[in-house]
Amino acid sequence: MVQWQQKTVVITGGSAGLGKELALAFLQRQATVIVVARDSERLENLKRTSDDRIHTYVCDVTSDESVDELMTALKVDFDKIDVWVNNVGRSDRGEARATTVAEFEKSLQINFLSAVRCTNAILPLLVESRGKLINIGSLACKSGGMYIGAYPAGKHALAAYSQQLRMELAEDLVHVLLVCPGPVDRREPRSQTAQYDISDSLPTAATGPGGGVRLKLIDPERLAKQIIRACEKNKLELVVPRRAKLLFAISQLCPRLGDWVLRKKTNTKS
Repeated sequence: MVQWQQKTVVITGGSAGLGKELALAFLQRQATVIVVARDSERLENLKRTSDDRIHTYVCDVTSDESVDELMTALKVDFDKIDVWVNNVGRSDRGEARATTVAEFEKSLQINFLSAVRCTNAILPLLVESRGKLINIGSLACKSGGMYIGAYPAGKHALAAYSQQLRMELAEDLVHVLLVCPGPVDRREPRSQTAQYDISDSLPTAATGPGGGVRLKLIDPERLAKQIIRACEKNKLELVVPRRAKLLFAISQLCPRLGDWVLRKKTNTKS
């Protein structure tokens, strides 16, 4: 069993949603928890929620300069970093054929390159502590989908990157975990920046979780506990719900059947 009270955990995008639940779950296990996000107001609310036990830093992980400033501060304030969680991500809506190059670039920056930027910066410290890198992906890491625009491209890239890292870092005893959850219940109203502006060609259902895929929303508190258990057991991947693995296997063996199943599970009604 990992003794978390001796570990320092950093979570990007941790001021709300799954990141927030992960922060509270690690804190409950007596870890030193650091949350990184762009929204200073949400970070302050999180600090108050934790009675100031969670350390917070404002940082834009899509900016080299901002991440460099963060790393400088962390090295001054903490002796070591044991766990780094790349949790930043944002889903899209739209058809791939109507998604522009600029929109793909924006999605890749948020959903993939932010993780690369942070990982490059933190890896020397993780190698030193023989720590753990957790990349929070999505079911879109393993499968495309209807009406979710550029999102799968970024998440597929994150999955490939995670696999490469776990092989390269095995000799350094750095554990890499890729988490692939379905739509997570946010338990809070979406901000204006999280609203989807969809075209008339898409059904209204496309604005729903997963672009209209019929899946039960995942409890973020329960998912946070599953992630920590997977981390403790040195699992390489965590897919939630587990039955989604069957679709991934079908899609690899018979793409036509996999596409048919995915269409059947997607709400296409306006």
